[in-house]
Amino acid sequence: MTYPFRRALVGAATMSALLLAVTACSNDDSSQQNRSSTAASSASASASEQQETLASADPSGSDRSASMDIRVTLDGRPVDATLNDSPAARDLASLLPLTVDLEDFHGTERIGDPPRKLTTDGAPEPAVPRVGDIAYYAPWGNLALFYQDGDSASADLLILGHIDADADQLSRAEHITIEAAS
Repeated sequence: MTYPFRRALVGAATMSALLLAVTACSNDDSSQQNRSSTAASSASASASEQQETLASADPSGSDRSASMDIRVTLDGRPVDATLNDSPAARDLASLLPLTVDLEDFHGTERIGDPPRKLTTDGAPEPAVPRVGDIAYYAPWGNLALFYQDGDSASADLLILGHIDADADQLSRAEHITIEAAS
């Protein structure tokens, strides 16, 4: 169960407990039914709104599922890849076509510098990077291709998309070229 979903369930459980308390305190059956119906509708709407809000802020939710098609080559070899629909990924797409030289960083990722910093406005909730993730590290302004899973989430690391390549190919990559899909 994901953390945002768990939070929505806790919110719904709290609203349900409030509904039960209001129902138990009522003496008039008709007003009890009206309050119960209103409270139940409110609890249901509140839980739905929380889930929608949290899903939109969750990078493993809407940002990772909505994607932009791109063409990527690693050292001249094409690989399947997508960018998510986050503001930072759209900003990266505005720089395409783009070729970046890569170097190893901490035996976990290959990093390189785009021509300018990307926007971090509307950044999604932090997520732990996974093998194949294309990410942007805001403090340094660099792109990162993960060939090992990261160990923790960071608000400074924005997941931009994913490359479908094995860890070995990603770990050896010296150049990445990203182009808009035709």
